[in-house]
Amino acid sequence: MRLVVIGYGGMGSWHCECIKIYNGLSIGESIDVVGVYDIDQARIDLAKEKGYSIYSSPNQIWQDSSVDAVLIATPNDIHYNYVISAAKAGKHIICEKPIAITSKQAKDMYDSASKAGVVFEVHQNRRWDDDFLTVKNIVDNRLIGEVYTVESRVTGCNGIPGAWRKEINRGGGMMLDWGVHLIDQMFNMFPKKVESVYCEYSYIYGEEVDDGFVLTAKLQDGITYRITVLTDCFRDLPRWQVYGTEGTATIGDWSINGGMTTIVKGEENNVEGIKAGNGMTKTMAPRTDNSKKEKPLQIVRSKPFEFYRNFTAAVKGKEMPYVKQDEVIKVFEFMEACNRSAKLNQVIKEF
Repeated sequence: MRLVVIGYGGMGSWHCECIKIYNGLSIGESIDVVGVYDIDQARIDLAKEKGYSIYSSPNQIWQDSSVDAVLIATPNDIHYNYVISAAKAGKHIICEKPIAITSKQAKDMYDSASKAGVVFEVHQNRRWDDDFLTVKNIVDNRLIGEVYTVESRVTGCNGIPGAWRKEINRGGGMMLDWGVHLIDQMFNMFPKKVESVYCEYSYIYGEEVDDGFVLTAKLQDGITYRITVLTDCFRDLPRWQVYGTEGTATIGDWSINGGMTTIVKGEENNVEGIKAGNGMTKTMAPRTDNSKKEKPLQIVRSKPFEFYRNFTAAVKGKEMPYVKQDEVIKVFEFMEACNRSAKLNQVIKEF
């Protein structure tokens, strides 16, 4: 598959390096990055140094019959025009997330791809994060009993990265940057109906876009799912905290440090009071050693570069794309509900 990268910035150049490794593994149809298009001369020069051919305009890409696909890694606000044009030119499309700024734009983009008969897939790569797959395994296999609360966090202390990410009209803000990933993970872990959501945005740095947010989603079957994104947190918080009827699991970071603590059934927990601050407590005292068991995490590793393998197979008509239209639209509509919740300071129950 002959592919052109549109936007040779951080993500575009990262894709190029990943594709080189993917090709070397021979795990699927190979991808030949035949060229790059960018408007920044510094990035153009860097692409030339890496040995890539340079396209002078998008039209040159659309008119090149030898190009099978494009990978769009530009700022969020211009994804739409590139996707529509690429579809009309009959090019298969990988687009960085979020593919659009609104659900309506996203639907229009999928409609254009469908009419043109091309494969159009958003790069929701966080579905293949090992930490996420490890948590999903805990949930699916009831390793700590029936899970009733999941806390997913991504925290940092560097503010909002990059210039355009601070502008509303360009699709900036942490909801569109990280929320789109973490909400996608939520729906992949729990494909259940959302009953309500409450969301609060933070504007610590005084920009026009959110620099963080906290949302609480209530799902069917009494499940609570909390997502926290912070860019002003100078102390690491656990990446995941998972609560079940028979234990608790913690994943501290992307290196998957952590563990599980489960109850030992049939063993009595003789609680003894402990000193707590200026008092004592039995309620919050730790369980006795004989009534609990410490277990290592059952780490689940993803298949390497599965997104590229699936995309190339979909282009060949051998598989369906993993990241499906209805899933992408569902995430957009949920993010829009979060926006309404934050704006109105209300729990939203209609989606």
